[in-house]
Amino acid sequence: MKIIVATIKSWNIKNAEKFKRCNEFKDDISIITDRKDLEYEKVCKINPNYIFFPHWSWIIESKLYKNFNCVVFHMTDLPYGRGGSPLQNLIERGVENTKISAIKVNDGIDAGDIYFKENLNLNGTADEIFMRASKIIFNKMIPRIINERITPKKQSGEVVEFKRRKPSQSEMLSEFDIEKIYDYIRMLDGEGYPKAFIKFGKYKLEFSRASFKSNKIIANVEIIDEDD
Repeated sequence: MKIIVATIKSWNIKNAEKFKRCNEFKDDISIITDRKDLEYEKVCKINPNYIFFPHWSWIIESKLYKNFNCVVFHMTDLPYGRGGSPLQNLIERGVENTKISAIKVNDGIDAGDIYFKENLNLNGTADEIFMRASKIIFNKMIPRIINERITPKKQSGEVVEFKRRKPSQSEMLSEFDIEKIYDYIRMLDGEGYPKAFIKFGKYKLEFSRASFKSNKIIANVEIIDEDD
């Protein structure tokens, strides 16, 4: 059994390394964090049974998913929530619990056949949620796909598409209620994400590490002089 894990986020890399160390076929597990190492010719030399993508920011080459079992993990109950920024789109819609869908990659956006789904709670910051999801993926989902040789099935139900959020959408507006302000801060408090912010004259105030108690938010704030 030969496996490639392609991922870029620190928590997934850490869990991928732990998964490799603890596996009896660890010598046949390759961890890829650079897209140059995922070129078709290089992958053919490994000839993996599966390529798992816990978090990948680039388009997967069609040669790869047409010739190898490529599995993506998407943080929605597909076909609800196809598309970009699933975590932020879910929280903004008031969703408290979701699914992680393990899907076989095809030429559509999150439209592939589904192996199975696992529950995921959306409490906490973006980093905390992603770390929680990563443990589920590496401890439960990848082992089950490998060991049970599950055949994926076509998606069923109403398709709801999400749009990838832009950095400008991280701005908190004066009409937001306090719950929405808290949700904005926490859902953007993650590695590589533009922090929730407000404008104050020439200054930009970015917020992180928020707690919400007694109808009051306590958070860290970084004040940036945009004229510099």
